[in-house]
Amino acid sequence: MNGTTGMDEPTLAERCRQGDNTARRMLYELYAGRLLSICKRYTGDRAAAEDLLHDTFIKAYGAIGKFVYRGKGSLRAWLERIAVNTSVEYLRSRARMRLSPLDERRPLPDYDEPSGEEAVQVPVAELMRMVGELPAGYRTVFNLFCVEGFSHREIARMLGINEKSSSSQLTRAKAALAAKIKEYLEKNRA
Repeated sequence: MNGTTGMDEPTLAERCRQGDNTARRMLYELYAGRLLSICKRYTGDRAAAEDLLHDTFIKAYGAIGKFVYRGKGSLRAWLERIAVNTSVEYLRSRARMRLSPLDERRPLPDYDEPSGEEAVQVPVAELMRMVGELPAGYRTVFNLFCVEGFSHREIARMLGINEKSSSSQLTRAKAALAAKIKEYLEKNRA
């Protein structure tokens, strides 16, 4: 049972599938905040993220009959996957995800990855802001690999790039984030 709605996930999904608007509103209220965060993490823009959230729920309501309950949290995971795919489609369709060109002669950046001790000194909201400031290509690959857990092969297929480009974008994203974290820590040391 979900403490907020009084319905378990299979019941909520089934009622949504039947067109029950009360259940659809419950689904929205339960997951909109989380899904908006996902969309914003990819777009870096609140207005675009709100539009994508709307698109995510339209897709979810239309495809709810395909949802298969696989245990607690599977409805949320299913919705999150739709939000990620909707965000990636948006970036691809608008050429907003400009991947930095892969130049074989240009070496990948060398960087010192922050230690766990250093990383915990940076508030999560600050880290999210840093990720949001990355160029769209870096941000997208970083999110797909580090947050969503996709492989470079899967990312390449999703984005229409090769695996080497995905790997390069990730390395460049990590280098940029490491520099931002270092700068933050230097500014905030007492």
